[in-house]
Amino acid sequence: MSMFDKKTVEDIEVAGKKVLVRCDFNVPFTNGVISDDKRIVSSLPTIEYLLKNGAAVILCSHLGRPKNGPEEKFSMKPVAAKLSELLGIEVILAADVVGEDAVAKAAALKSGEVLLLENVRFEKGETKNDPELSAKFAALADIFVNDAFGTAHRAHCSTAGVAEHLPAVSGYLIKKELDVMGKALTAPERPFAAILGGAKVSDKIGVIESLIDKADIIIIGGGMAYTFFAAMGRGVGTSICEQEKIEVAKGLIEKAKAKGVELLLPVDNVVTHEFAADAESFVVASDAIPADCMGMDIGPATAELFAAAIKRAKTVIWNGPMGVFEMPRFSNGTKAVAQAMADVDAVTIVGGGDSAAAAAQLGFEDKLTHISTGGGASLEFLEGLELPGIACLNDR
Repeated sequence: MSMFDKKTVEDIEVAGKKVLVRCDFNVPFTNGVISDDKRIVSSLPTIEYLLKNGAAVILCSHLGRPKNGPEEKFSMKPVAAKLSELLGIEVILAADVVGEDAVAKAAALKSGEVLLLENVRFEKGETKNDPELSAKFAALADIFVNDAFGTAHRAHCSTAGVAEHLPAVSGYLIKKELDVMGKALTAPERPFAAILGGAKVSDKIGVIESLIDKADIIIIGGGMAYTFFAAMGRGVGTSICEQEKIEVAKGLIEKAKAKGVELLLPVDNVVTHEFAADAESFVVASDAIPADCMGMDIGPATAELFAAAIKRAKTVIWNGPMGVFEMPRFSNGTKAVAQAMADVDAVTIVGGGDSAAAAAQLGFEDKLTHISTGGGASLEFLEGLELPGIACLNDR
């Protein structure tokens, strides 16, 4: 699997070199203040390794979605301040991305110093992977390091284009994603269980297809379970259900059966008459959902069934909540899955997005082997697709 065997910062000589590092500093803000600096903190091992080994470090990242060039509210200023505090040295901020100021500051940068470029998306060409812009990024440095897994599924200038001009290796964050997720997908300890939730089957068809070939147990919860119920000829009431995906769900059920994969669906559901946080709710069997009710969460018997299956596994990958997790009354199914993953003695991986937020909110981060930093990137990774930001790195 060439995608998993990439050179890292440790496989290349960095002393005396200028190293451009693509980080994921796309952090959340509340009233102009960084409200969660986890992504900045998790970039430190790569930055500190480079500094310790004599590199001059040039960092870059996107932040939010600026529409038409530079916008003050998407400036990297607060990130530079937070990085300076965490690294204990002043991080120099360029006034632009690849303009006069960035070029001058990069040229003057010495070993042991850190420069942060302005938000890469201030450049229109960034998301178009414009070759001219990629060449300008490359001109700033001698080596390219990608450490932003969350954008690895996008072929942008700062994630992939620049690698055409410079030696390109991964940082520690991407290395961990490749090591842990790569092993789970290529040589998992068995039994291997995959838990998939979230609202839509359409978002996860490729992932389910790919995992039916790899997993021993596939557990399906969340809104997409109702499309599977419909495929089994059951009534789903007013639950979310993708009519146009019922045939696909039927095919997936058949394929799992043919491969001898254990496919677990909810046996009971928490249902309500309306989609509301305080709606009166009751538990019904999966084959007895009233016509005027909608499913909001997996029921208690299902939570036990899923937890028991997780506890038999040696590798578990989870992506997507089991119910309307953002409403506390309908978060029990998701909590039960997170708890079972925290309790099991296995390699436990949470694939980004809502499940990562749920695991963090429930305080299970330390009890899991790995929480992926990329939402869309983890899904494409699980699907077995090639990620441009990783494919572009030099092979071992």
